[in-house]
Amino acid sequence: QVQLVESGGGLVQAGGSLRLSCAASGRTFRSYAMAWFRQAPGKEREFVAAITSSGGSTYYADSVKGRFTISRDNAKNTVYLQMNSLKPEDTAVYYCAAKNGPLIFTVPRQASYWGQGTQVTVSS
Repeated sequence: QVQLVESGGGLVQAGGSLRLSCAASGRTFRSYAMAWFRQAPGKEREFVAAITSSGGSTYYADSVKGRFTISRDNAKNTVYLQMNSLKPEDTAVYYCAAKNGPLIFTVPRQASYWGQGTQVTVSS
């Protein structure tokens, strides 16, 4: 069982930056690939970024490529999402997700565990 707790969301002006954190419980964090998804009101949950269990490979949605960076610290059981050059269309609830196994995942149904989400609002 893995519990995920996100933090770092908030209100920021367009062009600004935020860093989201996702702290995981348990001693097997390094066995899980991790990902960030987001969901805006009235829209489907969509993939944002993912990282392998070792942290050696990452993958991004085209909409955030070059602006967002996913990383992880397995010693701290934490995954991060650095978000730069934020746009109003980035406004959503951001969710951290974990999948048992090393490989990147991009589809919500592949996740084994979810955090409760953190709100990110970007004003124009």
